[in-house]
Amino acid sequence: MAANFSNAGSPAFEAARTAVLQTLPLFEMMRMRAATTARRHPILGFASDDRASSMRWVNHFTHTHRRIGPDDREVVSPNNDTVFSNAWLDLSRGPVLIDTPDMGERYWTLGLLDAWTNPFAYVGRRTTGNRRQRTLVHGPAWKGPVPGGVDNVISAPGEDVWVIGRLLVDDRPDDLEQAAALQRGIATHRLDGGVAAFRVDTVLHGGAGGAPDAALYRAMIDDALARNPVQAVERLCWPVDGTALALALPLVYEELRQKAQPHALGGGWALPVAVRTHWGEDVEMRARVARNFIGALGIEEAMYPTAEVDASGALLNGSHAYELKFEPDAVPEVDAFWSLTLYRRSDCLLVANPAHRYSVGDRLPGLQWGADGSLSIRIQSEDPGAAHNWLPAPPGEAFFVVLRLYQPRRRHLEFQFPYPPLRRL
Repeated sequence: MAANFSNAGSPAFEAARTAVLQTLPLFEMMRMRAATTARRHPILGFASDDRASSMRWVNHFTHTHRRIGPDDREVVSPNNDTVFSNAWLDLSRGPVLIDTPDMGERYWTLGLLDAWTNPFAYVGRRTTGNRRQRTLVHGPAWKGPVPGGVDNVISAPGEDVWVIGRLLVDDRPDDLEQAAALQRGIATHRLDGGVAAFRVDTVLHGGAGGAPDAALYRAMIDDALARNPVQAVERLCWPVDGTALALALPLVYEELRQKAQPHALGGGWALPVAVRTHWGEDVEMRARVARNFIGALGIEEAMYPTAEVDASGALLNGSHAYELKFEPDAVPEVDAFWSLTLYRRSDCLLVANPAHRYSVGDRLPGLQWGADGSLSIRIQSEDPGAAHNWLPAPPGEAFFVVLRLYQPRRRHLEFQFPYPPLRRL
């Protein structure tokens, strides 16, 4: 029988709130699995003939072969620098081999996240290089011999793994075609060389990201926990009273949407995500990121400093013009690349503009540098002219900017970099 409680401050509610904060990443990862796994396999066909079915293919890569633009609305705050490759691994039937081609000089990474959103491993330019390579990913119960020809062995803490691939592209047809060919060279196999893909029922359809029904939430968490147990650093707070769970779910989801917990960097900049390989005991931050920034990489691979205000603390708005000036000794310091991307505040999406420019970075053709080695970016709705580096802003609308740093260097990683404020002109 459900516990008797009368308000959100009761012990039953507090226990449910604690449980939701802890387990929400599991549910959101299963939601993303449902949303991003393929209905159709190029060899094996459709996972189900019923279009309404939630059957999907796991252990199979899907790819986007173009840069995301303002018409893409599936993911909030998307990057405009890379194309994406995506796979969900189910290791319950044994290890999966991932083959990747020689990437030349291109930046690329496969980031592996466990079901608790810990970015626990990488394959790519920073960690394993750009050569052709074969990676074996196995679950916690596997003890078999590693076959010959394997370059990397990754031990996953659970049976579900989200692999998110990013390949840097220039917005040229030939470079997009080359990147697409490389993506098609990313393949999965069983240890015996057979097709690794198989069907699973994802139950969900990955729709809207609001609070789910309590019964569905409980069923999904029970199922996910069986494959992905809580790690030793925390004690599981599950199961909980059903009535309290139904009350806690929408309140916690809204709380996590509204409550900002960034790491202040100075100059009006903050870092929404500051994980390396594991969230450790920071359960609330893990839940907030799962709710709002799911799929984020660890900061050694990429950092995303974000600015929502100008030098005076006022919210950024396209009614005004701003300048962001990096002094000669304080231009972003990275081993891969950096970019500054603008998003509309109301929906966190890219903003259509006549220049079809959604980011400015170190790869922008014709980037204008100051004679002293400084770099200034004008952020405004009107084109300031060819003498300026222009990032278009939405006229009369609030916006924010994200400074993406791929393979950031020491001053960024140690939070010692002097981020300049956006100054209103």
